[in-house]
Amino acid sequence: MTQPQISRHVLSVLVVDADSILSRVAGMFTRRSFTLVSVVSATTETKGINRLTISVDADEVAIEQIIKQLNKLVPVLKVVRFDQETMISRVMMLVKVSADATNRPQVVDAANIFRARIVDVAPESVVIEATGPEAKLRALLDILEPFGIREVMTSGQIALGRGPKTMLPNNRF
Repeated sequence: MTQPQISRHVLSVLVVDADSILSRVAGMFTRRSFTLVSVVSATTETKGINRLTISVDADEVAIEQIIKQLNKLVPVLKVVRFDQETMISRVMMLVKVSADATNRPQVVDAANIFRARIVDVAPESVVIEATGPEAKLRALLDILEPFGIREVMTSGQIALGRGPKTMLPNNRF
């Protein structure tokens, strides 16, 4: 018997801005033992509506169940499943790297190659801010590793669909 193919899925969920919506979404994942990778909640262009970007590792059967369960939650207005070709997605990362006077120029050059920004400089370290796809951020970490990575913090993934189409018609609720 073949194992189900588990892969990363990105869902964009429009919800009414209501108390405890994040708890309800997280609870739905917990009750059904789905692997939640990240959830990002943000306001939208429409007052009273928030967008959740949910990253989840699941097979096809599980992702269909997740979408059905999300659509059953009362404050959920719409659920869209993105694929790599139809979305623009980004993750933000802050990384503190050991850098003194002798190696700081090389660390700055590495950051510049990845279009990252130096946001803090201390005598023994620098903090770099980078945004992009997860693969780009992993590659930056690989380049910075020989200098000595002290701390790393990444945000959850955010995503929008490509092209002119929006989740709400005429950007109105």
